[in-house]
Amino acid sequence: MTPPIRDALYFPEDSSSLIDPYIPNPGIQQDAVPSKPNVTLTFATSLDSQLSLAPGVQTALSGPESKAMTHYLRSKHDAILIGVGTAEADNPSLNCRIAGVGGYGGDGLQGQPRPVVIDPRGRWQFTAESKVLKLAKEGKGKAPWVVTKAPIDESRTRLLESVGGRVIAIGQEGCPEGRVSWDYVLKDLGAAHIGSIMIEGGGAIINDLLAPDNISLVDTVIVTIAPTWLGKGGVQVCPDEKVENGARLPVARLTNVKWVPLGDDVVLCGSPSRG
Repeated sequence: MTPPIRDALYFPEDSSSLIDPYIPNPGIQQDAVPSKPNVTLTFATSLDSQLSLAPGVQTALSGPESKAMTHYLRSKHDAILIGVGTAEADNPSLNCRIAGVGGYGGDGLQGQPRPVVIDPRGRWQFTAESKVLKLAKEGKGKAPWVVTKAPIDESRTRLLESVGGRVIAIGQEGCPEGRVSWDYVLKDLGAAHIGSIMIEGGGAIINDLLAPDNISLVDTVIVTIAPTWLGKGGVQVCPDEKVENGARLPVARLTNVKWVPLGDDVVLCGSPSRG
């Protein structure tokens, strides 16, 4: 019997087969320059629709089974995207630990997604000790790309490039203060041959992409719902309202819905209605 791989996670086929219909088809990602990556928005939430106990507070919600699912999803996407707030608060690894991918029993970096950090003001003070950079140096993940509207100092740029990362400078067109235009970001990532991207948060990014102006950019939503209430004061998933002719309307509804129990959690999969 093959010994287990240290730190590796395992997601059984009887569970993955339920999730696979919502995973981007790799055959569709082979365009020379995709106009837009296939976008999967995924996050874990409490029963009161909250991501964490308070802004900047790392809060574990997913059980071991749904955590393994998240890493399985990472192995099926070209890139994984978070915001600078999550990068600062969590010091995340942003790699994939499913057994068989690169760094966890596989060759090279096969199955490892490219981390992308949205940092409009260039405030992320990463160092050589940041988990995502250390794992890239160890061959257990890819180095991050930092998407920014502000200059990144030369020392941090060199540090990124030394482990295979880069800075992606985006223009100011249509960008609110401290935010980005998702049309431009996704277009730039597509031009960099990112065919599919898994967007994990944090709260500002999730709510921004669920907003009426951006929801059409999202192809699939996969939400882990944990059996817990966090209470008032947390970071809530609640996008801006949709108003037409003075009347409030639902922002969006999922279609092709499936509920998948995983341990104590339940995972909701679906696609935003285009209607």
